[in-house]
Amino acid sequence: MSNSNDMGDANDMSNVNDLTNANDLGNANDLSNAVEQIGKVELGSGGPLVGVQGFGAMGISAAYGQTDDAAARDTLEATVEAGVTLIDTADMYGVGANEEFLAPFVAAHRDEITLATKFGIEYRADDPSYRAIRNDPGYIKTAVEASLRRLDVEVIDLYYMHRRDPAVPLAESVGAMADLVREGKVKHLGLSEVTGAELREAHAVHPIAALQTEWSVFSRDVERSAVGAAAALGVAFVPYSPLGRGFLTGAFTDASTELSTSDFRQLLPRFSGDNAKANAALLAPLHKIAAHRGATTAQIALAWVQQRAQVHGLTVVPIPGTRKRSRLLENAAATRIVLTAEELALLEPIAGQVAGERYSDMSLTSAAREG
Repeated sequence: MSNSNDMGDANDMSNVNDLTNANDLGNANDLSNAVEQIGKVELGSGGPLVGVQGFGAMGISAAYGQTDDAAARDTLEATVEAGVTLIDTADMYGVGANEEFLAPFVAAHRDEITLATKFGIEYRADDPSYRAIRNDPGYIKTAVEASLRRLDVEVIDLYYMHRRDPAVPLAESVGAMADLVREGKVKHLGLSEVTGAELREAHAVHPIAALQTEWSVFSRDVERSAVGAAAALGVAFVPYSPLGRGFLTGAFTDASTELSTSDFRQLLPRFSGDNAKANAALLAPLHKIAAHRGATTAQIALAWVQQRAQVHGLTVVPIPGTRKRSRLLENAAATRIVLTAEELALLEPIAGQVAGERYSDMSLTSAAREG
């Protein structure tokens, strides 16, 4: 996706960036407050203060087809202007290239942002077919040094285990991560795609600041156990793909016919063919609410995710990604939308009706390990 949050002609950004009243979006034409700073929350008990919405940086240089470096750098600058301070990357994105791309921005804004990266999915630049899940302590120590070097920083603010390898005892992996905190290489620890039981086990070894897993109006399997455990432990939840990888925004309706061959969404079952057609029909409530409020479907989808904080009693910091400044500002404005009980009721049934899994191979997700 050249623009993972791009809605094309459906919503020209000249009409949707000023949402000055959380409950009344009738007048969305004035751009005077487009760069209004969003609110801040504590990322986990004792964690850093971050904007209530973060930024997923993967798509600015990886996974979604051709990129525009100048536009991507301008979008990164917009994060700081809008108060979107949690910047999320991973060592696997572009096999390290995403971290390298972020380095100049990080250097320019080191005191203004909270930098998160991840280890655990090993790719090799010289072998595109190679992939391994690595949680062993030796690999963790090697991975953090490589990320520190590519990002050109002395310490990583939030270091996630990207995927869980059940063959490695969780206590060993988290213990190695805790060593990095003691060594001053990492400030806070995070996990991605773990179950509630796994989160509790890890948290007993060392405090976990944040849990990152897919969570959107389309994907709610995390509510089985992970969300409740995070709430009980004071762990912040960081939803990735809160816009359904662009599908919820109307950026595309069928990945197999509309997206480039280098776009990995062609590999995701719910976004192609009959599944895509069925799932597009599920978006009618989003369109209805957006039209009523003078907002975009992206903003309504993000507002739903943000409101999970009140529904489940925990901190929620979604990390939508985009390559456009205008979309970044649009996304940030969604933090000022509060959906009504009636609107939430319209969106409630959607996830249960989605056709297709979120990955073609679900074995590496928390959902695969739920009891």
